[in-house]
Amino acid sequence: MQIETRLCDELNRYLDLASSEAKLTAANIANIDTPGYRTVGMDFEAEMRKAMTATDAGEAAGPVRVETVDGLIARPDGNNVSMDREGLNLAEAQLRFRTGVALLRLEYQKVMDAIHADK
Repeated sequence: MQIETRLCDELNRYLDLASSEAKLTAANIANIDTPGYRTVGMDFEAEMRKAMTATDAGEAAGPVRVETVDGLIARPDGNNVSMDREGLNLAEAQLRFRTGVALLRLEYQKVMDAIHADK
């Protein structure tokens, strides 16, 4: 038997997106010395909005839209990865993930409290 709420589903998607964001940041950091590499990223808020809209309509959210990031300063070798930017993005992704885990834990605790309410 599976016990889930709508909020659990949304928090699961939130965690998936935070994880995707961290993976993109890790890929950018891993390619910091790759000539010609262009920084990639995603719009977290837009992806979360898309996921919630899809959930409301009873549809799957679909894949995350990954794009190259414009407006960054490229080095002479064409690489535009900035460690400062990536460090900030990684910190944001970690904070989002930890927040999502804490909220999901609270939601499951509510379900468990309801199950054990008779005791």
